[in-house]
Amino acid sequence: MLVISAGTGGTITGTAKKIKEKCPSVVVVGVDPQGSILALPDTLNDHNRLKSYEVEGIGYDFIPEVLHRDVVDKWIKTNDQDSFVMARRMIREEGLLCGGSCGSAMAAAVIAAKDLLPGQKCVVMLPDSTRNYMTKFLSDDWMYDHGYVQNLDKKPANQAWWAKKFVSELPLNVPYTITASLPCKEAVDILKAEGFDNLPVVDEQNAIVGVISEGNLTAQLLPGRILPSDPVSKAMYKQFKKVSTHTTLSELSRIFDKDHFALVVTEQRRYSAGGVVETKSVIFGVVTRIDLLTFITAKE
Repeated sequence: MLVISAGTGGTITGTAKKIKEKCPSVVVVGVDPQGSILALPDTLNDHNRLKSYEVEGIGYDFIPEVLHRDVVDKWIKTNDQDSFVMARRMIREEGLLCGGSCGSAMAAAVIAAKDLLPGQKCVVMLPDSTRNYMTKFLSDDWMYDHGYVQNLDKKPANQAWWAKKFVSELPLNVPYTITASLPCKEAVDILKAEGFDNLPVVDEQNAIVGVISEGNLTAQLLPGRILPSDPVSKAMYKQFKKVSTHTTLSELSRIFDKDHFALVVTEQRRYSAGGVVETKSVIFGVVTRIDLLTFITAKE
C-alpha cells in the first residue's frame, strides 16, 4: 500500500505510475482534505465542499491537468484537526519534523492500513516539514484558539488552587454596552466617565458585534482615519476572545497571556409565536487581567 496526499497531483501521479510498473498489485491511496474536490467518487467531496481549510500544500478547488486520478485506487478525506494532531504526534513520538500535510497522509494511512493483511506493508510519503509552520500548528495556543485541542492547561497555572475554579466565581460588574451607531465622541466620554478601557458593541437585538477600546479609538481618531462624529462601527474590531461562565480560571489565564480582556457571554433563547426559537450570545460581563489578579491575591 502506498499513501500520498494530493495537491497539484504531480507527486502522486508520477510515483504511483512508477511503483505500479514494478509492483502492479500495490494499492495507491490518495489523501484529499475536506474542502478540496480532488477525491473520487465526487460524493466524497460533498462534506464541506469548497470551504476553506488550514492544512497547506494539498487539495484544490479544481482538477489539475497533471493529476491522473485513474492511478489512485482509493481516496480518503481528512480534516484539519486529525491532520494537525497527527503531525504533532509524529513530531513528539517519532522525532519527524513534518508539516500538516504529512499529518493528513499519516491520519489517512492509519485508516487505510486496517485493510492490510498480516505481512503486508504500507508506505506513507511525508513531503512537508515544519519550517513554515512555527507559529501555526506547532503552537499550543494556535491549536487551542482554532478548537483543535481542548482544555489546554499550562503549568504551573493548572496546579494552582484557583485553576479549576470558574469565571462565574469572579466578582464581575454589571456590563456596560454601546450600540454600533453611537458616535465615537460619546464612546470616548463613556470610557472616561466610567474608567473603562473597553466597551462591548451590540446591535439592536443586543447581540455582540464587536468591541471598542481606548487604544483602537486612539489609533483611528488621531491620524484622522475617522471623525469624532462617526459611529463606533467604523472603529470597532471584531476579533476578541469570548469565554463562558463555566470557563476555568486556568483557561482564562492562558487567554490573558496574549489578550488584555475577554467578554463573558451566555446563550439566551427567545421564544416567539409559532414556536420559533432564537438563540443568541449576550453579554454577561467583561473580565480583565486585574479581575483575575484581584481574585487570586484576595484569597492568598
